[in-house]
Amino acid sequence: MTEAGRAIFLSYASQDAEAALRLCNALRNAGVEVWFDRSELRGGDAWDASIRRQIKTCALFVPIISRHTHARDEGYFRLEWKLAVDRSHLMVADRPFLLPVVVDDISDQDDKVPDRFREVQWTRLPGGQNAEAFVERVRGLVSPETAAPGATSTPSRSVATVSAKAGFTRSMTSASRSLAPWFLGGLLVLASGYFLADKFLAPRPSVPAGNIPAPAAALKEVSDKSIAVLPFLDMSEKKDQEYFSDGLSEELIDQLARAPDLKVIARTSSFQFKGKSDDTNAIGQRLGVANLLEGSVRKSGNTLRIAVQLVRADTGYHLWSATYDRKADDIFKVQDEIAAAVLQALKATLLEDSASRTTGTQNIEAYAFYLQGHAIYQRAKSQSDYDAAIDFFHRALKTDPNYARAWAALSSAITVAADFEFLPLNSAKQDGRQAAERALVLDPGLADAHVAMARYVITMELDVGGGEAQIRRALELEPNHSGALAWAGKLASWRGQFDQATALIQRSITSDPLDPNRYDDLAANYYYAGKYVDALNAYHKALAFREDIKKHSFLGTIMLARGDPSSALKEIDLEPNEQVRLACMCRALALDATGRTAEADAWLADMIKNHADDGPSAIGYFYASRGNLDEAFRWFDRAYRERDSGILDIKIDPFIRNVRGDPRFDALLKKLGLVEQAKAD
Repeated sequence: MTEAGRAIFLSYASQDAEAALRLCNALRNAGVEVWFDRSELRGGDAWDASIRRQIKTCALFVPIISRHTHARDEGYFRLEWKLAVDRSHLMVADRPFLLPVVVDDISDQDDKVPDRFREVQWTRLPGGQNAEAFVERVRGLVSPETAAPGATSTPSRSVATVSAKAGFTRSMTSASRSLAPWFLGGLLVLASGYFLADKFLAPRPSVPAGNIPAPAAALKEVSDKSIAVLPFLDMSEKKDQEYFSDGLSEELIDQLARAPDLKVIARTSSFQFKGKSDDTNAIGQRLGVANLLEGSVRKSGNTLRIAVQLVRADTGYHLWSATYDRKADDIFKVQDEIAAAVLQALKATLLEDSASRTTGTQNIEAYAFYLQGHAIYQRAKSQSDYDAAIDFFHRALKTDPNYARAWAALSSAITVAADFEFLPLNSAKQDGRQAAERALVLDPGLADAHVAMARYVITMELDVGGGEAQIRRALELEPNHSGALAWAGKLASWRGQFDQATALIQRSITSDPLDPNRYDDLAANYYYAGKYVDALNAYHKALAFREDIKKHSFLGTIMLARGDPSSALKEIDLEPNEQVRLACMCRALALDATGRTAEADAWLADMIKNHADDGPSAIGYFYASRGNLDEAFRWFDRAYRERDSGILDIKIDPFIRNVRGDPRFDALLKKLGLVEQAKAD
């Protein structure tokens, strides 16, 4: 749907950008091209001409109406509205063109909208959410052959129910303690999401979604040997067993993932549907699976009742169901029974012992502690969260010192907490390695243990080769392990093997299609490859699942990389978080490029005074950007000695290409293990 005349133009006030973005993403995910301007900044006559051309040729014009548009007597959106109304007067009366959308509770009788808007029905989508019916309406109008049978041609005027906002998603793939605020505002490798504006990333203002992996809903064929395990419901009287029901779901995901011919969706994506009432067909389409496993847990005293059903996603037909009444001590046996029954029902070709693997402990108390720690770790935002998760893992291991999965989880939690500077670095290094080593000794066949070790040796010891070996082994054990695939993609990207990185990260997305971190990984790879439009497409997918705290910083970085430091500085200075704004190296680079060298010098002086130990790579990058290569390599050498993994971007960072001809550069790449494998061999 990318040919001329089939694009949708979204027009809105800047205060409604969040609602507009949700609507934009919903349309793009359905394969509809959207012309979407993400900024109030204008590019002069050329940009004005582009807007006029888009409105003149678009298939549908969607003005977003709200209290914000009512309150603003002036704004570029009012010119867009006028241009659209003028065009509508040239059309036959019954041709659909104007589709007003209301995103709050403003009255239909708003007297500050064009009369032409009031002549057509309005669609109410509070916050831009729950837009499924509207999207189908648009698809039918833009390309009638794709419309769903029986789709209505009249938008609803009823107020839609606002769905619960998606919870915070924490990055599990951060690469370095110095990829924190000081290095280009965190960039994409921290997987925290970044705000991009369409018009700054390409000559054309629209960015079709064709370059990102197709959403599950767009897949034409879904293998019968594919399944998602949805979060089991906690039906206990006190509703205090959520960690237990979640843990049961995760254990089943892990066991089913060991069947070589079975595609199993990772936890992050499956758990997107927790607490939601989407129908099975919609869930199956979004996740790209043919089957769903769902269930509930009711615990009373030491007695468990676990109800499980295997459902065909497209029809809702029950393939198999069972109820288990067991003592809590028998939970491990029940998990094996459920996994074996599911695999038999799917008639999958199994490894000899694929359904007989337990959680790694037979101690129910240790298992409960592990599940509580894991539940906190998955949602961790603060130091107290990490402290609590680590404490539960320690309690699990005190109860069962041979619990390999708890050791792996402890290592990962320690490493990530140290990345975020929530733990002292020296003790974290020792404890993180010991925990990963213990997990591998206890269970060499546990993929999570190899990923935990890879995370540790790469981020804490700068041992790329050692980490790569661990990732390779994890993928031998679980070829579709989303985290292992993402790390493999990151390693390829650091070496400049961008096509290989893209393929690996897209495989990780197939395994975990609703995890925003995976799309961040893809966007990072495209950014470093200089493919800014593709980076934007991937970023749009990530932003659909979580908010971002560094929106303007990353947009400024993109603009700076494209050679527009003045606009970059203006964008970065819109960052509301002062700490993020002032600490961002992209701002210092923009200051330098616009002649404000004294302010850039002040940033550098602060870095040298306060962050010489934890941010030497950023200091080296800045010196390199100024052409002072002797100082740059002095700091790069220090970054290597300090095991600052921010240095791993050195081969691909667009701002320091001038170091690549220096003989010291090749020597550093070899030490870092970033020479392409074909050359290294």
